[in-house]
Amino acid sequence: GCCRLLCKPSALAQHLVQSLGRSAALRGGHWLWPRWPWLQMLRQLLQPPEPEPVVARELLQLPDTGLVALDWLVGPRGAGGSGGSPSSVLLLIPNAAGKVTGGLRQLGLRALERGFIPVIFNRRGHNGCPLTTPRLQPFGDPADLREAVTYLCCRHPAASLLAVSEGSGSGLLLAYLGESGSSSRLAAAACISPIFRGREWFEAGMPWLYEWPLLLHLKRGLSRYSRSLAEVVDVDGLLGSRSLRELEEALFCRTKSRPTSWESYWERNEPLRDADEAAVPVLCLCSADDPVRGPPARSLPLELFRSSPYFFLLLTPRGGHCGFPQRRPGRCWGHEAVLEYFRAMAEFMRQEERRKGLPRPR
Repeated sequence: GCCRLLCKPSALAQHLVQSLGRSAALRGGHWLWPRWPWLQMLRQLLQPPEPEPVVARELLQLPDTGLVALDWLVGPRGAGGSGGSPSSVLLLIPNAAGKVTGGLRQLGLRALERGFIPVIFNRRGHNGCPLTTPRLQPFGDPADLREAVTYLCCRHPAASLLAVSEGSGSGLLLAYLGESGSSSRLAAAACISPIFRGREWFEAGMPWLYEWPLLLHLKRGLSRYSRSLAEVVDVDGLLGSRSLRELEEALFCRTKSRPTSWESYWERNEPLRDADEAAVPVLCLCSADDPVRGPPARSLPLELFRSSPYFFLLLTPRGGHCGFPQRRPGRCWGHEAVLEYFRAMAEFMRQEERRKGLPRPR
């Protein structure tokens, strides 16, 4: 349809063009109000999935005794499970506020129907995960995600591991891919409506229809741990934050033990700081009318997609922020495109292994 794939020419790029071009998902992405990205954003943020998935939670203890939560999606009626022998485990990463949207759960259900084992990664203190240490995860610090990936590889050693992130959660996934390089243990990754430039995004300010629900969601979760957080941050200032930028500064810059500047914080947490080291194919699904990310000319790193053989930009003129709705209620053509991308990637790798006569990695 009107989608464009921007990437460096390669055999993989040609295969993706053919596979995505044949996909019915990219030809059927229409909605009754395509010019209203605000409605698409609110629909994606507030609408619950149908049916509501059944989730089995697992807590993973980290080296400093902190906890992250892994939520295994086991189907609307408990069908399936996390203990089988899947062909692929799909790691779902929510936005940076820890809001697990109906859209992310719906993607998990679509993946479950296609034979994936989907699992949602919840950061420290997010989405009901207990905060056992007075420490939260910075915007682009992939240390906790690395521990979760290691655990998933140990739990499902015969399965390939894929990852997909939503919105500002892509900052964490992109930082992980850059820091890990060829040791990421991921076969492929995808980012839906990613935020590429974290500092500019916070400083530019966000639409209040998007920012305030997430700000209240974060404050509600942090207020549960006000006593333990009082050891390291000014809790009154934290809960009195009037923007996501103020809250980010209160949590990670104006700390009592090791305060740092806003500039230094982003030197360590920009999503693309090590993008040249990434060695895993990454599909970034973006809309030109995304009201949260900002104008494409300012917010899309087009040169990265032209120069790196691992980054692919699927750009559509309309779709809002993580919206990409279809006429069928509760369906998102962006989810279908991401799952088709993972299928095409697996097909390409099998072809390459047969062509080169290489044994499949254990």
